[in-house]
Amino acid sequence: MYIHQRKEWPRFSWEENELVDLLTEVRYLQGRLYGRMEALGFNLQEEATLQTFTQDVLKSSEIEGELLNPDQVRSSIARRLGIEVAGLVPSDRHVDGVVDMMLDATQRYSEPLTAERLFGWHSSLFPSGRSGMQQLVVGQWRTNTKDDPMQVVSGPMGREKVHFQAPDAELLDEEMGQFLHWFNGLNSLDPVLTAGLAHLWFVTIHPFDDGNGRIARAITDMQLARADNSTRRFYSLSAQIRTERKEYYDMLESTQKGDMNITPWLKWFLECCNRALSHSGELLDAVLKKARLWEHPGTRDINERQRLMLNKLSDHFVGKLTSSKWANIAKCSQDTATRDIQDLVRRGVLLKEAAGGRSTSYQLNTEL
Repeated sequence: MYIHQRKEWPRFSWEENELVDLLTEVRYLQGRLYGRMEALGFNLQEEATLQTFTQDVLKSSEIEGELLNPDQVRSSIARRLGIEVAGLVPSDRHVDGVVDMMLDATQRYSEPLTAERLFGWHSSLFPSGRSGMQQLVVGQWRTNTKDDPMQVVSGPMGREKVHFQAPDAELLDEEMGQFLHWFNGLNSLDPVLTAGLAHLWFVTIHPFDDGNGRIARAITDMQLARADNSTRRFYSLSAQIRTERKEYYDMLESTQKGDMNITPWLKWFLECCNRALSHSGELLDAVLKKARLWEHPGTRDINERQRLMLNKLSDHFVGKLTSSKWANIAKCSQDTATRDIQDLVRRGVLLKEAAGGRSTSYQLNTEL
């Protein structure tokens, strides 16, 4: 028996005494983080928000096994938020759709969540009406029959393991009506706990043909934005869930097969939030490091190619920087790339690594 098949559904229960300390810690870390970010000034807050949203979009898709182009995601977010950054690249409509959903959830967090709004998010996720080769029912609740139930499965064909089976499609209007009425209603539950409960409840209903996990995480971020009372995001729960993906799926599966007491799920959710907030210090360090880079006299009056490449180097550039990589990424000749690099070396912004010859490579001056 799955949780939604129980007669008590959806009357969830939990042990408050087991959650109060965890919730207090999450709330403390939220307050401390936002206090630190407020002290940094508007431009650094913008950069931190851009990095956080980029991670959120990338990692939420990665959880489902989909890899998006980081440059396209970052560019799409920057354009939509009106953040001026160098080296913006064109983004395809699929990336724009994922970004549109995430920003709608977090920038309009105080507005009601409705069926039409969810249909819009779903349509944004699947602009072609397909997931790979599969044709989807897009922008409406799934319409599968009882002979073709919505199941979450894994394993090879013929030896599939069913992790979970969702409510029948004919029940979705009633199920989603209950969920949305609760989500938009007034209650005394702390917004962070509401985020954890909303995530579980939505995933359990599984109202769409595909994309339920990503939409559930968008709903969670919407509620966390309400908890923070801010459109700015300085920590990524999706990035933390990506790190703990196996535990995430295991916890969801065990909760689906349990009873209406969801204390273990809420406890795991709060612990995950705690870890996400604790790791936000790494984001803050990266933002401050980037700020020092652009405050250095050597980065004044540089050209757009140099600005583009320095941004990439300060955003976890993969591998070693060579003149050929520079030319390829900046779309310029090898000679131009070499001149750009040598100029930054003279300015003290780049350092030439020890190996020379054809393998000559460069790195940011970490002492800036």
